[in-house]
Amino acid sequence: MITMAEKKRVAYTGATAAAEAMRQIDPDVVAAYPITPQTEIMHEFSQYVADGDVGTELITVESEHSAMSACVGASAAGARAMTATAANGLALMWEIVYIAASNRLPIVMNVVNRALSGPINIHCDHSDSMGCRDTGWIQLFSENAQDVYDNTLMAMRIAEDEGVFLPVMVCQDGFITSHSVETMEAIDDRSAKAFVGEHQGHHPLLDTAHPVTSGPLDLFDYYFEHKAQQLDAMESAKGVIRRVFSEFSGISGRQYDYFEPYRMEDAEMCLVAAGSSCGTIKVVVDDLRAKGRKVGLLKMRVFRPFMADEVTRHLGKTKAVAVLDRSASFGALGGPVFTEVRSAFHESRDTPRIIDYLYGLGGRELDLNQIYQMYDDLEKVKGGETGALVRLSGVRR
Repeated sequence: MITMAEKKRVAYTGATAAAEAMRQIDPDVVAAYPITPQTEIMHEFSQYVADGDVGTELITVESEHSAMSACVGASAAGARAMTATAANGLALMWEIVYIAASNRLPIVMNVVNRALSGPINIHCDHSDSMGCRDTGWIQLFSENAQDVYDNTLMAMRIAEDEGVFLPVMVCQDGFITSHSVETMEAIDDRSAKAFVGEHQGHHPLLDTAHPVTSGPLDLFDYYFEHKAQQLDAMESAKGVIRRVFSEFSGISGRQYDYFEPYRMEDAEMCLVAAGSSCGTIKVVVDDLRAKGRKVGLLKMRVFRPFMADEVTRHLGKTKAVAVLDRSASFGALGGPVFTEVRSAFHESRDTPRIIDYLYGLGGRELDLNQIYQMYDDLEKVKGGETGALVRLSGVRR
């Protein structure tokens, strides 16, 4: 029986929200290496370890490659494992990120989105996590500290579901979310622990009564079959994610979905976005609605697995759509979210005109004027003046 949790109103940064969720999860092993702007998560969680508030074995390693390697070893041995990283650190994990997913290890990693070098930049864009979109990890995006906290708790349930056994990234925007204080609601420890549940390692290496092989050489005789199993797991995850969202809604009172519409009931023009930009866009939507313009926002919470049918359901009746990509896919026709959204309409009869905006790279501010301009541009697109399919917003030329 699902009962409403006790809730307390707190003022947390996104980093604190992630660390608080990790404290309530109380993972067996956390392996970490510092990198801006993720470091604050592990600073705060390491204090919980030092104070004895969790039973976690905290492993401080010499690189992010080693951090993910330690999590892979711990998870394969049967432990509940977590970590966090950003940008160049995630890039250094690259080899092991694939191994974690391929070995079906339910690791949860908070990714504080930051631009990748070069030139070196420590501020927000989504190039790090978007570069990992085909590694086999589930990806959740967070608008604010509340989303970070909720997504982290839900990520562990999703990852460890027997129909999934895949790792999950919980993404938040570097500095914009991770270092900004916002009010949010945290649920009580008992409810959080009951929701996440006790960890049951699947096929652990330390179960000597039932020996298994993990990560063997896998040539053309079986490799394809194992990739097919990963595809099946990602497909299965679609239903599991929705069920976990529903269950957490029951104890938190907050509603979740793959794509979350904002004032979309009769919208003719819509922006599609992920992360902290959604909060800024909502301000403009409210203002334009008050002026009688039929505009809306479709917030993306889940990028992998991508739910194409949800996109067409929410956007099928709109006339003009602009997708906002905070990362560039060099040499492609638009950014990664745009290509997914546009392809979702390939066989649809109700297809709006869709354009793409690349914005905010390297932490460039998305201000209100840019968003107003996007909706003004969509007025022209709605009228048939499509213009450039891919546009840059906020860049000097």
